Amino acid sequence: MNKQRESIPIVVVDDHALFRAGLISLLAEMDAFEVVGEAENGVQALDVIARTNPQLVLLDVNMPIMDGVDTVRALRAAGSDLRIVMLTISKRQGDLLGAIRAGANGYLLKNTEPDDLRVSLLTIMADQSVLATEVTGQVMEALRQGHPHVPRQSLTAREIEVLGCLASGMTSAKISTTLVISKNTTKTHVRNILKKLDVSNRAEAVRVAMSQGLLRE
Repeated sequence: MNKQRESIPIVVVDDHALFRAGLISLLAEMDAFEVVGEAENGVQALDVIARTNPQLVLLDVNMPIMDGVDTVRALRAAGSDLRIVMLTISKRQGDLLGAIRAGANGYLLKNTEPDDLRVSLLTIMADQSVLATEVTGQVMEALRQGHPHVPRQSLTAREIEVLGCLASGMTSAKISTTLVISKNTTKTHVRNILKKLDVSNRAEAVRVAMSQGLLRE
């Protein structure tokens, strides 16, 4: 299909190859858009975006190597003003608020109808933000709570265990030994905990966890 000159260049980022191919095929049928690149994780995405200079990127949240929220942060830290839309299955408050705080322009779910997707993307290109109706309540609840931290269900059982070890003052090496996991796995859990709780260090993570009832004094 021949694209119009004013077609919006898009990069599609998703770690599931079949979904990525289907989305690219769908966008190819829409004259308003032109897919100029694709990637399966955030690291690849940063390289593709630098080479193709898109105006819009569709970005999954949960991906290996570098996830969607970290990718948004990296793009904004580099001064990029391209439109970023999260397209995900995740309705978790932590993912939603993390993406918004990082600088995403929209948060849509993968069950979005094709026509609604097209309208939403054009709305975002018109300098407006778009949220899937299924997650707007999450934003309202966060505002009512008066803080952006994520609820307990956003943390895995293993992350709660690691939090308990942190509260006990254990080092990464000690946590690895105690939970019988590798040091790299321990570091990954700690990094995920800090990101989900929106804190910058272990002590603050423990404080926030206790304040939210994730850990007992």
